Amino acid sequence: MPLHICVILWAKPGQAELLADYEDRVLERLGDHGAKALTRVRALAGGPTEVQVLEFPSDSALDAFISDPQRVALADMRERAIERTEIVRVRPVVG
Repeated sequence: MPLHICVILWAKPGQAELLADYEDRVLERLGDHGAKALTRVRALAGGPTEVQVLEFPSDSALDAFISDPQRVALADMRERAIERTEIVRVRPVVG
């Protein structure tokens, strides 16, 4: 059974575009781990900058994505862009 996570991201002041660029690059790596983005939205004003719902085939696929060398190599970019991240395990609701 796949696992789903909700990723909630807040950009550092003035860094919303850098956060978006970072996430574009990182989310490109999902397919290499059998994962996909189900939803990706950005706030028009206030609140978190971006919210994503991601689906992974397993916990080990999530772990592999988190430790992916190309993702890790972007750590400096992430540090400059992202003020706060919350990750919540979720489940799809039908109907």
